[in-house]
Formats: sequence, structure tokens, C-alpha cells
Amino acid sequence: MNPPGLSYDQAPPFSVPLRFFLTAPWFLFLAAAVLLWEGPGILASRWLPATLALTHLIVLGFMAQVMLGALAQILPVVVGVSIAYPRWIAMLIHVPLTLGTLALASAFLGGGPVGFQIAAGLLGFSFSAALITFHRALWRAPVVTDTVIALRCALGALLVTVALGLLLSGYLGWGGFSLPILQVTNLHAIWGLVGWTALLVAGVAYQVVPMFQITPLYPAWLSRGFAPVVTAMLIVGTVLTLNSWPLAATVAGAVLAVTLIAFAVRTLLLLYQRRRKIGDPTLIYWRISMISLATGAAGWLLTRWMPEGANAPAIELLLGILLIVGFPVVVINGMLYKIVPFLAWFHLQAHLLGRAKPPHIKQLLPETPIRRQGWTLLITLLLLLAAVLYPLFLYPAALALGMTGGWLGVNLWRVAQRYRQALASTLLDR
Repeated sequence: MNPPGLSYDQAPPFSVPLRFFLTAPWFLFLAAAVLLWEGPGILASRWLPATLALTHLIVLGFMAQVMLGALAQILPVVVGVSIAYPRWIAMLIHVPLTLGTLALASAFLGGGPVGFQIAAGLLGFSFSAALITFHRALWRAPVVTDTVIALRCALGALLVTVALGLLLSGYLGWGGFSLPILQVTNLHAIWGLVGWTALLVAGVAYQVVPMFQITPLYPAWLSRGFAPVVTAMLIVGTVLTLNSWPLAATVAGAVLAVTLIAFAVRTLLLLYQRRRKIGDPTLIYWRISMISLATGAAGWLLTRWMPEGANAPAIELLLGILLIVGFPVVVINGMLYKIVPFLAWFHLQAHLLGRAKPPHIKQLLPETPIRRQGWTLLITLLLLLAAVLYPLFLYPAALALGMTGGWLGVNLWRVAQRYRQALASTLLDR
């Protein structure tokens, strides 16, 4: 088992991850605008173009922005491998990712084939730059820890996710070839949510949960076995699905679901065992996220024994909300509140060493707005779930989503402003 440790000497400039972190919240705001514009009809099915636009604004615009930005920070600091020309690499990933997400959402909302062609080019370039950079760095890791294994598996899953996504974009943008669209779309979603997202969250959790929440370490059987089991079951399930063996593929899916539940339950248990009894405002984010993951995975398992309900639009949407908004969006939100103030404080320490005392982390970002935005995010999740069953709730759900995205964006922007002000005041005093 690996104790959470950090190697600070290779940390990239603060601007490298910050550009991703400051952009991401506003895609939640855009997603809320799409919800308001489309109205209750957007929740009729997950296959509607507007619903797909909404989904990609969240998974690419918010989740991928933060996850790729976090990797740019994690690899040098936690894994101990440097990235050459980090500012240039960050720009080559961030700009086309932002523009490509907007192009893809616009294409789903009526932009036509040209929109999918533009999105495929931009997103293909962005993810190619990310995958090449991060894979090269990860395979040079001096020590192969549980976190390194999880991150390697996550990036492998991202490669599959991107390949399937580009295949779908090519089909919609150019056509000219046949494609089992339903199977490929489902595989694209599961590799993205379970492979890329869950494995990256797990790899980061092995470090940040014990470090920031002062908990015991994850047990070795889980931290060592989680990523390999998930990756193996994804590969097996994909092969079985493409060869039209649905029963065997369902068994592989059941193993995946149980594995996800085990990770979520164990994380909740660790949070219960935290040694620091003083309340932490980000605890609510972790608890909501892990409960959503366990509930969503258990819900998927239950639907396998209810054939009439497994593909019901309402059930698909409920599970999708739990496994996209409830799980990764919530935990990413909470981790941003730990990572961004910590990085600002760390870089200020380096810049102000021997000249001035940097602001404390709680001065950079007080706890009150973190707690309040966490409760707003919980209300947003509950309203979105209610809106699937009672369309009247869609409008307050959209407003709550816009509020939580905007609130997160403002909170992070204030940290960046306080960071710049602390630097500027020191320079003026010299």
C-alpha cells in the first residue's frame, strides 16, 4: 500500500491546470441554458439530439476539462515525472477541447454534418495531444504505485473512448459506412464513464482522500485490484457485446457494477473513519458522489432482472443523472475546492519565500461558500432526478444547475484573483 506522498520540485506553473479549472464551471452554466431552452421534452429520451448535446457539455466541457487539467498537475507532483513545455501542451489541449466541445454541442443542436466534422477535428487534436503527452509521462514513472496503475488504465480507457467517439462523429459528419450505432454508442459511454472517469477518480482518491480527509489508506486489495479488474471486464464486455453474446456481456457488466459498488462503499467507510473530527466542507461532495455511484451501479444491476424496465427512457435517464451528475460532477467539484486553493498557496509559498507570508488556504477560499455551493449541488441533483418523473421540476433544476456552475466558477476565480493580488502586493513592496 502506498502512503500518500508528494514530490513538489517538479510542479508545473499554476497557470497550466488553472486555465482548465477556470473554464470548466461555465460549461455547467451552458448546460443549464440548454435545459431551459429545450424544456421538459429534453428528458423524453437519452437519444434525443438536445439530450446528447447536454450530456457532452457536461462530460467534455466540465468533466474532461478538469480531469485533463488535473492530470497536468498530478503527473509531475504525485507520479514524479515532468512534462516538457507544460504551458504549450496545456494550450494545445485546452483551446481545441473548449472549441471542439462547443462545436459538438452545436452540431447536436442543429449544426448538421459540418459541425460534427469540425468537432471531430478539434477534439481529435486535443485528445491526441493529451494522450501522447500523458502516456509518455506515465510510462516513465520512476515507481509504479497503485495510483500509477490506475492512471495508466484510465488513459487506456480514454484512448478507447476517444476512438469510439471519433468513429461516431465520422459517421454523423461524413457517413459512407455502416455502423452498429446503438452498440458503439453504449460502448463509448461505458468506456468513458467506467473506464476513463471512475479509474481516474479512483487513482486520485488513493492520494487525496487519505491526505486531505485524514483517513486510513485504501486497503491493498482494493487499490491494487480495482483498476485491473475494471479494465479486464471492460475488454471482456466489449468483445462479448460486439460478438452478440448479450447474456455473457451482462455477466461482465455485473462484475463491473459490483466492483464500482465496492470502491464507493469502501470510500464511504474511510470517510467515516477519518481521524480529524473537525468538519470539512468538501465531505458532502465525496459522500454525495459515492452514494450516487453505489446507487447508480446497484440500479443498473437491478434492471438486469427487470427486462421490461431496463431500456425504459425514465430509468436510463435516472441512472445517467446519478452516474454523470451525481458521481463525477459532484466529486470533481469537491476536489477543485481542495486542489485550487492548495495549489495557489503552494505557488505563493515558492514565490514569496523569504519576502512575505502567503495567505492561508482558508483566506484564499473560505469554507462558507464551499458548504453552501455543496448544498446547492445536492438540490440540483435531486431536482434533476425529480424532473425525469415530474417534468415540472425541470425549470428549477435548470436554474439550480446554472447557479451551481456559476457559483463554482466565481469561487475559483476569486482564488485566482487573491493569488494574483498577493503576488502583485509583494512585487510593489520590493
